[in-house]
Amino acid sequence: MAISSPESTDLANTVSTPAGSVELQRLPHLTDYLSNIETRPNPLQSNPYYHPSHGFYISDSDVVFRRITFDLAQTPNSGSKQPAYHRAGPRKEVVFDPTGVRAAIVTCGGLCPGMNTVIRELVIGLWELYGVRRIFGVGAGYRGFYSRDPVELNPKLVHNLHKKGGTILETSRGGFDLGKIVDAIERHGFNQLYIIGGDGTMRGAVKIFDEIRRRKLNIGVAGIPKTVDNDIGIIDRSFGFQTAVEMAQQAIAAGHVEAESGVNGIGLVKLMGRSTGHIALHATLSSRDVDCCLIPETPFFLEGKGGLLEFLENRIKENGHAVVVVAEGAGQELIPRTEAQKEERDESGNPVFLDVGSWLKSEFRSWWSRSHPNELFTVKYIDPTYMIRAVPANAVDNMYCTLVAHSAIHGVMAGYTGFVSGPVNGIYAYIPLVEVAETKNEVNVKDHKWAWVRSVTNQPDFIRV
Repeated sequence: MAISSPESTDLANTVSTPAGSVELQRLPHLTDYLSNIETRPNPLQSNPYYHPSHGFYISDSDVVFRRITFDLAQTPNSGSKQPAYHRAGPRKEVVFDPTGVRAAIVTCGGLCPGMNTVIRELVIGLWELYGVRRIFGVGAGYRGFYSRDPVELNPKLVHNLHKKGGTILETSRGGFDLGKIVDAIERHGFNQLYIIGGDGTMRGAVKIFDEIRRRKLNIGVAGIPKTVDNDIGIIDRSFGFQTAVEMAQQAIAAGHVEAESGVNGIGLVKLMGRSTGHIALHATLSSRDVDCCLIPETPFFLEGKGGLLEFLENRIKENGHAVVVVAEGAGQELIPRTEAQKEERDESGNPVFLDVGSWLKSEFRSWWSRSHPNELFTVKYIDPTYMIRAVPANAVDNMYCTLVAHSAIHGVMAGYTGFVSGPVNGIYAYIPLVEVAETKNEVNVKDHKWAWVRSVTNQPDFIRV
């Protein structure tokens, strides 16, 4: 039977909290622009390995609040509305006939632990849960849609992918040509797209979704946010982040051993984080060996009272060594660069960062030779960036990848489109792509988590006095 958009449920102003009413964020659906969509029973109902029980299927009235903490002492703003999202999961009815599905999976941007696991779980979920038999991988990122032939995927081919780092599909940055991409999607007959990538990839996915909607094509689009930096907004965290923090511990431990084993030693460890310092922050909290954590969200300076060099001198006097963790985007404004370097961009259009680790190492050596010309000193610089990105996902991230991939499948099969699947306050939800693409998850240096870092390291706030 033909259906209308499930967004007809009027939930936006029916729930009140101490902070105001709750507004359900509108989730795009194929019926928004196609009138001939029909529903059919979810194939899970007849799956011999599934026995859906009462409450198994998620209804359109089941939502996840974006914010779950409130100050009961505060008077709510009468005009404020707290956002809520549709809960992810299987629906009782779907709009796609599995025999007519041609699904495409693409990975874009840099590597991240868990990419292969997501590919595996998308293939297994489509094949085993819904009976889809035509699943394709698009190689080399966005440009692969129009420059390569897709590769057919099946459960046997992807069986052991969760044990391997990287992506079996290969990946790249850039290559985004909207017209060519959507033309290729039409030419190949794809009607489900699963796009795995970071914030730039999600912005591209928004454009693809908008163009598909403009052409009124019966194609579901789902984004699966991937960034080892954990800088994608709204969701609790992105896959691969836990693995990255775990691997960062090994680098910090090595830096600590090197620093402790030298005379007046500094162990300098650079971790990923172009615009956010989540890996550096969590690795510092987990390590207990770190004396100073430098992240992009809070500035620092070297020379003078209250500066980094003064702090390190005091710490070396106290302990004989020091360990410094720096995110790759920290201190970029301090590094001298030529006019050409200021204008340089990578394939994705991002400014090219200089190596803050190498710069700090040089600055530390120059400082010590000036201040202590006749004393021994050593700086050991460790950059584990590509080692961390290329490893397989750990157990926690592998479980995350399974849930986020299956959530995306359930959503697309039900006719939702232009969304991202991910955990919000521990519950998997569907979030409009445009919201995720426009939101950045930066470290809030005014909250308790950054205060915990300060309490662990006893580092100053690097404010000039």
